[in-house]
Amino acid sequence: MAKKKLTFKEAIEATPDVLTGYRVGLKALGDYAKKIEVENTRQLNGSVDIDACTTHKYPNDNRWDYALAYNEEVYFVEVHTANTDQVSVVIKKLQWLKDWLNGQAPEINKLKAGRPFIWIPSGKNRILKSSSEARRISQAKIELVKSLKL
Repeated sequence: MAKKKLTFKEAIEATPDVLTGYRVGLKALGDYAKKIEVENTRQLNGSVDIDACTTHKYPNDNRWDYALAYNEEVYFVEVHTANTDQVSVVIKKLQWLKDWLNGQAPEINKLKAGRPFIWIPSGKNRILKSSSEARRISQAKIELVKSLKL
């Protein structure tokens, strides 16, 4: 018999790096929670500040910011300056996240949404849609959006 998938909260609690990081709703995002629009709040399964939870273990790494679950699918949200010179930084953060999910957080990794990697500009988006940087973001399968609508 196949083992059932864990809930988001159980997956967080099964991941030593973020064990105590689970927060109800979007609380882990603090003020950035207002950048997330949720159609049905009952479908919101919680959030975790990956960056804050992993800062001591990986102090010099470019760490990804947040994970949140909606309808038991996990979205990984990076709130970061959206300037062309930051594209490489965010792509580095994504590589760190993928390595971390595969190595340290396999239960969370199993819950990934279809297009799970979201970059929300912390200020104005200064990356033109037609630019080579925008193509690099798209090739990395990162969605650069003003706000996430779930």
